[in-house]
Amino acid sequence: MKALSMIAAFLGGAVVGAAAGVLFAPEKGTDTRKRIADLLREKGIRLNRAEMEDLVDQIAAEVKDAE
Repeated sequence: MKALSMIAAFLGGAVVGAAAGVLFAPEKGTDTRKRIADLLREKGIRLNRAEMEDLVDQIAAEVKDAE
């Protein structure tokens, strides 16, 4: 059980780290949102603009809490 929680923590940290890298990259916000949307579309996930804004806000809040 301990190994499973360690793997979950590692994967969670990797996701938050990747999200932080994307959100704090020196690109314009519109370019970053487009990159995120394109990546999600490649995975078969479709989000409208409002859903994308909510996702970005959630990721930003997680990153801020992790600091």
